[in-house]
Amino acid sequence: MINEAQGRIDYDECGSGPAVVLLPGSCSTGAAWRPVIAAWGNEFRSVTTSLLGYGGTGERRNPGDPSISRNAEAMESVIRRAGGRVHLVGHSFGGLVALAVALRNRVSLASLVVIEAPAVGVLREGKEHQHYCAFNRMTDAYLTDFAGGNVEAIAAMIDFYGGAGTFASWPPRLRAYAVETTPVNILDWADAYGFPMSAALLDRIKIPLLVVRGGASPQAVQRANALVCELTSNATLATIDGATHFVIVTHAVEIAGRIAAHVHRAEEEMKSPVQGK
Repeated sequence: MINEAQGRIDYDECGSGPAVVLLPGSCSTGAAWRPVIAAWGNEFRSVTTSLLGYGGTGERRNPGDPSISRNAEAMESVIRRAGGRVHLVGHSFGGLVALAVALRNRVSLASLVVIEAPAVGVLREGKEHQHYCAFNRMTDAYLTDFAGGNVEAIAAMIDFYGGAGTFASWPPRLRAYAVETTPVNILDWADAYGFPMSAALLDRIKIPLLVVRGGASPQAVQRANALVCELTSNATLATIDGATHFVIVTHAVEIAGRIAAHVHRAEEEMKSPVQGK
């Protein structure tokens, strides 16, 4: 645990080797990465945490002033605690926070992996109206439903990502946590919609970037992640066939392999003479 004046931040690590900091998504904690870490064995020093408002990490945001920078600041503390140049990996909203950390450029990153980020800003800036509206329709209906008293309104958001029946298929403990953290998730969406992601901004990311999307994810999610890749100069796009948004659980071994290959390539690039100039 990291203790700061603004609040506590989850922190845990295991293994040895290059440091990989893993950011989970909304309605989740660092435990979400266990299947991926298990697939690595002892290949990396895996650092896990939770975003603001989840797990043991305190909330720092003001509902009236949404800003992804609050989450980025907290995750920068995790990266500093890990020490050295780390490989930053984020899933879902954690992927969006990882992009914010990279754009702020206040900590030392060796590489970046973004998995299924809800990058609504890049769709808006790119005038991808059809795909942007797909996100908008989902979130508008979800927020209206929750405001109207449906405590399980978040089920619609989860089914948007995973397909009809996904929420109902989850174990009771996971469903209960998603319901409990719905107000936090609503803040996450405010942060996501308030995060500008222009081509000029993304072009500032020069470290190696791997963008991963699920081949069975909604087209709006797939297009948003493809655009992030297209607008970043040193980026590669990977599609996991048959995977939905929850790919880090359903396809953990394949995700682990993709991240490992990316990290090892970035490590080799850092050793090359060109990188040292």
